[in-house]
Amino acid sequence: MIGEHPFRLVLNRAHGVPGIVTLPDGGFRRAKAEITSWPGYAPTPLLPLPEVAAEAGVAEVWYKDEGGRFGLGSFKALGGAYAVAQVLRQELARAGVADAASSADLVAGRYAAATRAITVTCATDGNHGRSVAWGAQRFGAACVIFVHAGVSQGRRDAIAAYGAEVREVQGTYDDSVRAAEQAAAEHGWHTISDTSWPGYTEVPRDVMQGYRVMVDEACDQLPGPPTHAFIQGGVGGVAAAVAAQLRSRYPDRAVTVVIAEPERAACLTDSLEAGEIRTVPGELDTLMAGLACGEPSLLAWQELSRSAWAAVAVPDAAAVEAMRDLAHRDPPIVAGESAVAGLCALVLAGRQPLASGMLWLRPDSRVLLFGTEGATDPEVYERLVNG
Repeated sequence: MIGEHPFRLVLNRAHGVPGIVTLPDGGFRRAKAEITSWPGYAPTPLLPLPEVAAEAGVAEVWYKDEGGRFGLGSFKALGGAYAVAQVLRQELARAGVADAASSADLVAGRYAAATRAITVTCATDGNHGRSVAWGAQRFGAACVIFVHAGVSQGRRDAIAAYGAEVREVQGTYDDSVRAAEQAAAEHGWHTISDTSWPGYTEVPRDVMQGYRVMVDEACDQLPGPPTHAFIQGGVGGVAAAVAAQLRSRYPDRAVTVVIAEPERAACLTDSLEAGEIRTVPGELDTLMAGLACGEPSLLAWQELSRSAWAAVAVPDAAAVEAMRDLAHRDPPIVAGESAVAGLCALVLAGRQPLASGMLWLRPDSRVLLFGTEGATDPEVYERLVNG
């Protein structure tokens, strides 16, 4: 059971304001057709959590468990690898090698001589880099991944296992993003980032379109439309994908989207409060490693600034308790430290009448959660759950 913890809740004053379309449905349809054609593709399970529903005072809670996604341990497998394939196809066409290379062609090595000369790169807290490295190996490209000092050795080893070179950068995740971009500019590499900034949006858009596959699966699996979705923040890419796909699937029914973040890396919470993008300075010292991001993605912000209802920042201690609760249920659910912020936000807010009222949580509410990773570093997971 999650204990009593302080949390921070910010409502989005600009919710519902019209904005630009950041993730067109046509792009999603292409991503879905591609990803669902890959060998090993299967929808991840959607699990009921009646105990959590009772604790939060709602009718139903459903948990989308991404721990088994393509054997990579997280939803990130959907985005980074898809973007790698897109970049390779575009480069082969630009070079006159192949006008319309398929992913099957790439996997078969039909254009291996050309793809081996292409290097992809990105920064990562662990999961995105693993997806990019896996995609590069699968589709025949070289790969260099930048990490900051806080990325565990287990996560680095998992990336290197796919043949990528791993380089450490001093500072935070955001510093490693800048290092990857600088190296790409110097060497003619291709950045496969899950965050975006002015002048760099198309690749992150492909990444986010891949994430929508997870949401689409959940909509197919649910017994009926959800009233709420609680989703982890980070730079905001997956939260924006959740908001966009729920709006697409339920055009006549508004789903209340709530962002959940670590209190020590709450850049989206700060941004919603300010009404504009804000950066969190400092070390971003949170055990929710995949969410230790201080700068929102531009594309994600363009979506979330109008579609997120609220953001909730939660403490690390609550995340550990949630991990332990899931691990000790029957049957157990293996949830990494960055998978449970949404669950924590739901339970902590659901217990408090003022907070639950602000989020429209009611006894008949049906809540969708996304367990965005499994034990992506087994050593860290074991220490947190059983330590």
